Order: sequence, then structure tokens, then C-alpha cells
Amino acid sequence: MKSPSDLLTVGPDPAAGDRRLLAPRALTTPCGLAPPADLADWRRRATHIRERILSVTGLLPSPRRSPLRARVFGRVEGQGYSVEKVHLESLPGLFVCGNLYRPLGLTGAAPGIACPHGHWSQGRFHHDHLGSVPARGIGLARLGCVAFAYDMVGYNDSAQFEHRHAFGSRAGPWGVGQLGLQLWNSLRVIDFLCSLSDVDPGRIGVTGASGGGTQTFLLAAVDDRVAAAAPVNMISGHMQGGCVCENQAHLRLDLNNIEIAACAAPRPLMMVSATGDWTVHTPYHEYPAVRRVYDLFGAAGRVHTCQVEAEHNYNRASREAVYGFFRRYLLGGSGAPVREPDLDPVDPAELRVFPREPGSGRTVMPKRALAAGDLIDSVARRARRRNALLQPRDLGGLRRLRSRLGPALRHCLAARMPAPGEVDLQERGRERLRQRGGELVYERLLLRLEGGAVPAVMVSAASAARGPAALVVHGDGKAALFTNDGKPRAPVAALLRAGHRVLAIDPFLLGEAGDADHPYPVEDIDHFYTYNPVTASARVQDVLSALGYLRDRPDTDGVRLLGQGRAGLWCLFAAAAAGPAGPRSTCAEVSGFHFERDWESTCPIPAVRSAGDVATAAALIAPGRLAVHGASAGQRFPESAVRRIYRSAARPEALTISRHRWSSERQVGWLLT
Repeated sequence: MKSPSDLLTVGPDPAAGDRRLLAPRALTTPCGLAPPADLADWRRRATHIRERILSVTGLLPSPRRSPLRARVFGRVEGQGYSVEKVHLESLPGLFVCGNLYRPLGLTGAAPGIACPHGHWSQGRFHHDHLGSVPARGIGLARLGCVAFAYDMVGYNDSAQFEHRHAFGSRAGPWGVGQLGLQLWNSLRVIDFLCSLSDVDPGRIGVTGASGGGTQTFLLAAVDDRVAAAAPVNMISGHMQGGCVCENQAHLRLDLNNIEIAACAAPRPLMMVSATGDWTVHTPYHEYPAVRRVYDLFGAAGRVHTCQVEAEHNYNRASREAVYGFFRRYLLGGSGAPVREPDLDPVDPAELRVFPREPGSGRTVMPKRALAAGDLIDSVARRARRRNALLQPRDLGGLRRLRSRLGPALRHCLAARMPAPGEVDLQERGRERLRQRGGELVYERLLLRLEGGAVPAVMVSAASAARGPAALVVHGDGKAALFTNDGKPRAPVAALLRAGHRVLAIDPFLLGEAGDADHPYPVEDIDHFYTYNPVTASARVQDVLSALGYLRDRPDTDGVRLLGQGRAGLWCLFAAAAAGPAGPRSTCAEVSGFHFERDWESTCPIPAVRSAGDVATAAALIAPGRLAVHGASAGQRFPESAVRRIYRSAARPEALTISRHRWSSERQVGWLLT
């Protein structure tokens, strides 16, 4: 008899070939923009980028735009401009505060410019030789624009929580984080500017530096109302932004800031850089890459570069270049730099929106301002309400649900079904095992896709001809499906008796896919999950890689999927992401998983709850056969929503939901019916 290692061990060291362990990405990993094949290719890529940004921040589909409740007050006049205090609510209880700079003597409607401030120590009040937000507001107003300089989360008047505050693990599955909150605030700032009678909604610009530069190109990427954008000192191929407000889990798994900035095409874009920071190479590396995208639109003349000899900044020279840019594209004048006169900004004490507490100096927020925990609850309630409204009553409603929530779930999972022939196969050996009932063949395989490496064992009867196959995934890895001497346990044995080939895998960090010498370096890289998949998503991808391999095998005809233990949820999501090429039947165990409180601890996929989690997964699987077992009443499995989905697909008989955990024999019996 062969030893278990001969039968089941793919070795040597399969995990050492997994780039997810050996070469994880970081915010300083060099990157570029792969030249698109043509305009259609770029349009597809740009759609992917926009959807990714919005999905992982919980903004796809868009939350309901509640009334802004904007208040503009406290007007002060300066030389050629006025400045007022503003507060508005981007969500009920989430305040955006800032100052509105307007030209004196304005007649008619002017361009509106959103001015996120970046990581200056005084935020929107910062004024020195390296950067001045008040000077920018004054300069834009004197140019003939209405400029709104608004706080980033946690700065000055918008002090509901600290800027670098960690919202905690409960926030992640709802997509709550500083980047998403600030992006939503910026979208609502555009709403506010467009609502003003003296602003032309067709001439909206945005500009900011550092973290404000990140906000600038993110906003321009996702909101077509931005007619011209000038991100300053942030578009780099080797530094993607080091603050929580520039990073969100799964945002940059397969994209980078250069590509995000290029999503502005063909709208005018000004790429300002400095010789003394990470944008030193922008005119020679990042700018030509973005210009190639503009070339596809026949709009190469609309993207510009300007580099200033200075350290990290938004100084006078940078501002003057941006004034010329906006004058050209929003005011119809020359694009030459516009000289900024020497002006003293208004005292910050006169620009503050809310009073400060005597003694402590803390900002006194309105009573309805939400604390961090209340904000998460509010976001969750709004997402639940939106998703409930999308629950279908018929096939048309099911299609709407899929189109609205399906892309969001796929982006949050960050996993995809491989194209035919895409999975690379390494055969690591073949062994035979004689047992009662016949001889079995064990094929030891290593499946590779985009840097991932999946150890796998295919078991089949020696006499097997072309026929059905099953992928069996256990939450503890492939060894749990076999006895100590390598013989198949109940689910594998039963499937073999039914004439199936059976593939067993070690998903990411399990069994041979774990490597003590190369652990997942989550603690070693800042904002690790912005650039690398969470473990649950990597495991969903490994299931999809295995499904793709089985589909491509010439001796298989139809694939069934069985997820046992904690692997049930991975398999459920994999079947959803697989689309029409997915398994004929999926049987997923969910016992022990609480569908309200266990996401952050057990399956912390970014924004998965905002995207509708298992209900959306079921909508993508339907009308395919699906069995979910172990969904006891106390686990809060969304049974009614899933049943409604299958009724809408006119296939209620294709769905089985059991509150009891099935035996292996019953699982296989259902798969074979």
C-alpha cells in the first residue's frame, strides 16, 4: 500500500510557488499602466476601475442621496472675493464643513471648484509657503470661480472622529472607511455646488494635493460631472498613498493610481508634480502613460503636466499653473499660469463653522452628529433598505437585482472564473491504490492562475471513462477528505462509486497551501489588504481556479461543487462568481456561521454585506441547483430572500434549504439527484 504522502502530497513545497505569499504587493510596489489595445479595451478597463472603487467603498449601487440640509452663512468680504461658512450633511448625521469662496460682483453662473485639502497640519486653514488652501480659494474666486474648500474626515469642524481613526472590523463588511466616507462627501460636495444658483453644473472642477490629490482623481474617475481635474503631487508609479483615507481593502488588487487618474479621459486633466517627492518622475513615466489613453480618444492635447522644483507641496507656483488650467477649460481663456497676488487670508477663527469648547478647544458638533459606531449602524441600515427594495418579485426584478448588485459582489470578492485554457497545470505524479471494489488513480496536481498556486489531488477509478466530475472542498483542506492511510472518506468515496472523478484541493493557507517559512505578511505591510486579497477571497479564487481546471479537462463532462465545513461559504461565493460556466449543482454547508455577526471574524470580505452577501450570490447562481444546509434559525440565514429569488427565477424546485447539517451521504445524494 502506498503511504498517504505518496497519494496526497503534491510537494515539493507547492506554497513556495504562490506569489501571494512570496511577493505580496505594497503601496510602494512599482507599477504602471499597461497600454490598452484600443479604445474599446480601455473603456472596459475604465468601467472595471470605476466599479471597483465604488464597490469596495460600499457605494455601488449608489446610496440614496438624502437632503443636504446645507447652510451657508457668515459672509466676509476680501479684495475681489467673499468667503462664507458652510455645513451640509452627506448622510443624515455625517457633516461636511468648509468655506465657500465667491467672486465679488459675479453676474450669471460661474464654474464651481471642489477643493479637498490633503494632509496639511491645519487642513483647510493651512497657509504657508508649501501650501495654502485659503490662498487657493481666494485665487480661484478672483479668477471667476466659486470654490468650496471642505474638510477631510476628522479635520477642523468635521471632527466626528479622528482622521486616522480605525473604525474596527465591523466596518469592513459594510465598506465603511475614511476613503469611502471622503469619496461620498466629495460626491455630495458636487451635489452642493451644482445646487447653487451662481454655479454652472456643466463647469465643475476639482483640485487638491497629497491626500487631496488622491480625492481629486478618485472623484474624477467615478463622477462624470467633473469637467476638469487637477490632482497635485500624488500620481505616482511607486507610491500609492500612505493614509487610511487613501486605502480601502481590495481597492488596488489589480489597479493603481495611474490607471485611476486616466479614467478622467477625455476630460481635461492637469498632472502637477514636484522634484522633491514621489512624483519626481511623473513627467517622464506617469504622464506619458496617461497621455496614451487620451490618444485613444483623440484628446492628447487635453492632458497636461507641470513640475515644480520643491518638496511635497501645493505652493504658489503649483497653484498658478492650476489657475491657468482652469481658466483655459472652464473660463475659455489662456492656459498660461495666472499670477497669484499677495493677499492675507481671513483669520481661521472667522472661518470656523462650529464653536469650540472653552478650555479644551474641542469642536462642538451638532447633537445629531453620529459617532463612529452609530455611523456604521446608519450605513448598514441604509444598505439593507436599498437591497430590500431590489428584492425581486419576478424575472425582470431578478435581472435588475443582478445588474445592480452583481458587479458589486464580484468586485468585493475579487475573484473570477478563469477563461478556457487559462489555468496552468503542473503534474506532480500519479499513484494507484488497490482497494475493495477496484483500483483508484491519484493524480497529484498544482494548479496555477495569476500567481496563485493550488495543490490538488484528482481521484478516479482506474477504469473511468469520460464522465462527470465533482470538486469537493473541505474547510480544513484536502487531507480531511481521506483517512490516515489515504483512502477516500464518505463524500469522496460515494462520488467515486457514482462514477465521478473527484478533485480535492488545499485552498490558500490550508494544508500544503500554507507555508510556515512564508506566512501571509499582513502585519508587515501598511494597508496590506488594499493591495492583497483577504484570505477568504483568495480561497474563493482557488475554488474558481479548480472549477476552471475541471471544465477544461477533456475527460470530464459537467461539474458538481461540494463545500464542507467553513468551505461552504467559499463555494457558495465561487458558484456565484463563476457565472454560466459554473457548476451544475452546488451544495454548501453553512453550519455554525451567524449571518449577522460573523462576517468580520470569519469571512471579512470588503463591503460584502453592502453588496447583498449570500442573497446576491443566490441571485447570480439561480436558476442553477443550490442546496444550503446547516442554516439553523438562530444563524439569521436570509432564507426568505433566497427563496424569493428562486421563485422569481421560476425554479423554486432547484433550491433546497435545510436547517439541519446534512451527513456526507445526504450531501452526495442531493448532488446526484
